[in-house]
Amino acid sequence: MAFSVPPGDIQTQPNAKIVFNSPYDKNTYHIKINNSSARRIGWAIKTTNPARLRVDPPYGVLDPKEAVLMAVSCNAFDFASEDTNNDRITVQWTNTPEGATKQFCYEWFQSDGIVRRKNLPVEYNP
Repeated sequence: MAFSVPPGDIQTQPNAKIVFNSPYDKNTYHIKINNSSARRIGWAIKTTNPARLRVDPPYGVLDPKEAVLMAVSCNAFDFASEDTNNDRITVQWTNTPEGATKQFCYEWFQSDGIVRRKNLPVEYNP
């Protein structure tokens, strides 16, 4: 039943983008995800460049009105020689099945349930 209902909204802080300042290996950026819906959700983070961007924790489960703080860090790289135009972090979330425990399960994202996404572009200041 929960899979047939679209997942509610989440809020992220920051809301629009993530900015790393040079030198990139010295930065840790924090993203807060808040489940503002009335249902438990499972969430997962994907990046367009996993070799450059690390997220901890990369997935989890949030009860209604619960929030989590993630650390996003950047590996050192040569800004002048690498393409960074399409770097982004994508937050995906879906309702958890009725009666599911609060343990994350990747299968929730591969079933027939509705998965929502929010993209946060990554900018780099040289």
